[in-house]
Amino acid sequence: MRFDTPATANPIDQLKVIGQPVDRIDGPMKTSGTAPYAYERHDAAPGAAYGYVLGAAIAKGRIASIDQRLAKSAPGVIAIVTAENAGKLGKGSFNTARLLGGPLVEHYHQAIALVVAETFEQARAAAQLLEVSYVAAEGAFDLAAERSSGKKTVDRDNKVGDFASAFAGAEVRLDQTYSTPDQSHAMMEPHATTAAWRGDKLSVWTSNQMIDWTTTDLAATLGIPKDSIHLMSPYIGGGFGAKLFLRADTVLAAIGARIARRPVKVALQRPIVANNTVHRPATIQRIRLGAAKDGRLTAIGHESWSGNLVNGKPENAVQQTQFLYAAAHRLTGTRLAVLDLPEGNAMRAPGEAPGLMALEIAMDEMAERLGIDPIEFRVLNDTQVDPANPSRRFSERRLIECMRTGAKAFGWSQRSARPALRREGRHWLGIGTAVGFRNNLVTKSGARARLDPRGVVTVETDMTDIGTGSYTIIAQTAAEMMGVPLERVVVRLGDSSFPVSAGSGGQWGANCSTAGVYAACVKLREAVVQRAGLPADASFADGMVRGGGRSLPLSEVAGADGLVVEDTIEFAELSKLYQQSTFGAHFVEVAVDAYTAEVRVRRMLAVCASGRILNPKSARSQVIGAMTMGVGGALMEELAVDKRLGFFVNHDLAGYEVPVHADIPHQEVIFLDETDAMSSPMKAKGVGELGLCGVGAAIANAVYNATGVRVRDYPITLDKLLGRMPPIDS
Repeated sequence: MRFDTPATANPIDQLKVIGQPVDRIDGPMKTSGTAPYAYERHDAAPGAAYGYVLGAAIAKGRIASIDQRLAKSAPGVIAIVTAENAGKLGKGSFNTARLLGGPLVEHYHQAIALVVAETFEQARAAAQLLEVSYVAAEGAFDLAAERSSGKKTVDRDNKVGDFASAFAGAEVRLDQTYSTPDQSHAMMEPHATTAAWRGDKLSVWTSNQMIDWTTTDLAATLGIPKDSIHLMSPYIGGGFGAKLFLRADTVLAAIGARIARRPVKVALQRPIVANNTVHRPATIQRIRLGAAKDGRLTAIGHESWSGNLVNGKPENAVQQTQFLYAAAHRLTGTRLAVLDLPEGNAMRAPGEAPGLMALEIAMDEMAERLGIDPIEFRVLNDTQVDPANPSRRFSERRLIECMRTGAKAFGWSQRSARPALRREGRHWLGIGTAVGFRNNLVTKSGARARLDPRGVVTVETDMTDIGTGSYTIIAQTAAEMMGVPLERVVVRLGDSSFPVSAGSGGQWGANCSTAGVYAACVKLREAVVQRAGLPADASFADGMVRGGGRSLPLSEVAGADGLVVEDTIEFAELSKLYQQSTFGAHFVEVAVDAYTAEVRVRRMLAVCASGRILNPKSARSQVIGAMTMGVGGALMEELAVDKRLGFFVNHDLAGYEVPVHADIPHQEVIFLDETDAMSSPMKAKGVGELGLCGVGAAIANAVYNATGVRVRDYPITLDKLLGRMPPIDS
């Protein structure tokens, strides 16, 4: 199905099942411990051995030798995999560094060996007996130093008008620099894989968000045909972007299983996850705003510096600035420095999340200089068209309504415009806001739909569920389209033998995968009508198909052989003709201890305009989870870089702090009643990333409102507040 005209009325609009707060159908299995995760596939791969990954102890250089004698003679050891016996390995298109290093070392904790043994403990003990000799090379590990050194960076600029002249001539100007640190995904389930060979066929059970990407890259890495790999990932314990790509656990489990001649399971230990897999790279962002005295922006400049390995990509922290606010003269650009730290790549809402942490502080700072309420300043500079291409309108843009709705619900009118005026006992109180923004990404997605003799509809697609509710909204889509109750729908996900879907990531998964299921169900409806000899406009409800004065059970129409169809939704020109984005407004109240400068978040509200909400219950869960991640990014999360040796020091959940229940206060979510006919037949978009984008700045602005201390370098830890706090007796 080609989606090239705006969606009109269709069966989804009935909202009998879609749009209802249905419990997650996979919930009972996950809460009872019966959902099989990748590392637990004892049933599928009995007698599996255990692999333990050894990571490089240097950040850059080469391996001179690996003495394996002691390790090979250790109890239980079956095989040791290194670059010497792994065979010729390629590199997948989504990997920057090679997943098995040697002799070249490209970053700290790059995998250089896998020890396979009868038990995990034996593998771990033997790995410590490998004696590795290195020849270290000098590396670059400090983004700020690289930026100030004047070394050449890869620059990518987008310019509209004459920014330099407009900024220089502006009546009111702001020129500030902000920074965000390296951050870890810190998901509970580490990267994990169980692999087994049957002849030249490889079966892989892995924790991965993108089945087709990973199967393709695994085939390229191992040098085998793609159709020789069966990759399965039906349940995932969180990914946040770290599991979009093929990683070392999958490659090493496959090689280890081949050499050991038995199934092998590999889970990356927590330090390996932090340093070996991808992370959100640090940014340094310079923002320049020029405005007239009436508050209208005339110039917007946003430049972002980030680092990555050779051939890596920058963190595109400026992309939201291209679309959020009106100004005739604009400059946005990314500057990429080559660093020898582990690979920087996608982490929940890449680009917009760190970009809004800076931009939305700058907007508050400019509003204060102009003497305008922060919300009114944003309203004044709203735009209904792409600022760089005014002929290209937004498909839906209800940002002002998000801000107005949130302001009323949160009690914005009670906020003191002047900071450090509200006190409650030993705490300074403040309220802050920030805009949320995330582009709506669409990508083709396929599904298979089957109607069996019992009248049960089964949907198969390689779409994954990373805790987001994919099983449930796909079942809701099929139930709505085929007119059957939810209990008559079976959903099977995460298998490379199923039609290729959009996969889970970037907030595109729900909209695109359900649109693919919609397309398959349209074809299944056509097959039912044709077999039953009914008119094309026949209706489907209560397990029946009706038309032309006749009514037949779906089970009867299916017959003994059933009906099976496949289709793919393909997005055409609408995503180019219209700017498709999601919008939100975040509101936060904080209390800052007047004596210790400890920051506590008291209340949070997110107002979201993101197309049709397919399931308000699971969507709310996505948003409050994202808001929680925003608290972490604002107040505590930071991968501390050892700038001498080039690794992340706090590479476990003891040293890398994330919010816990006690850190999270009352959270509310409001979804505006919106449909976007330009997005898909579902008229949906996405909301998982939107709940994060802007939260950090809202907290930073609330801290400033409480204390009068402006922190521009995240995280906002108490050492950045102490010494600058208002007098205790004031």
